Amino acid sequence: MNPTIGVLALQGDVREHVAVLRSLGVGAVGVRRRTELDAVDALVLPGGESTTIDKLLRAFELDGPVRERLRAGMPAYGSCAGMILLADRIIGGIDGQRTLGGVDITVRRNAFGRQVDSFETDLVIDGVDDSAERPVHAVFIRAPWVEEVGPAATVLGRVEDGPAAGRIVAVRQGPLLVTSFHPEVTGDPRVHRLFVQIVRDSL
Repeated sequence: MNPTIGVLALQGDVREHVAVLRSLGVGAVGVRRRTELDAVDALVLPGGESTTIDKLLRAFELDGPVRERLRAGMPAYGSCAGMILLADRIIGGIDGQRTLGGVDITVRRNAFGRQVDSFETDLVIDGVDDSAERPVHAVFIRAPWVEEVGPAATVLGRVEDGPAAGRIVAVRQGPLLVTSFHPEVTGDPRVHRLFVQIVRDSL
């Protein structure tokens, strides 16, 4: 069965994620309404501004339905802001900021610094094809990192060099995948391919 994967289309890198998913041969559509959410097998929560996406989820009355689908086992992938949204706990959020939850991690918002502190590095990501021989080039833009990982979650990748060496930037928990970085902007589809396989395995 070929899945249809939705990309939450409220703010952020929506078109880029849709393009990568379609290049992998799966259906990919933007999701702004409950009916669109109901029609997809999985959901990508893109990078952007986590506080804005949180507010828009409530304004579009999608926060409750997305939580319900996540609790029911819907696969989801969150990059950057999407990682924050899928985390159970957040450090550095604004007053009233909420997450959808689902991944047993504590994330620190804007942990790597402001926009001017954005950087790129190469990573080995467990489960990503050939990443030990051909590392994943990762782009970090006002990115979070994972401060704590609970027993239900598995670390897939860490920053290896520089002042942030050792920081956790990729985690999986069952059908949920999160990364601090933006694989949709590099032209390398391997992180998305991992997520597509997670989705297919769940069907």
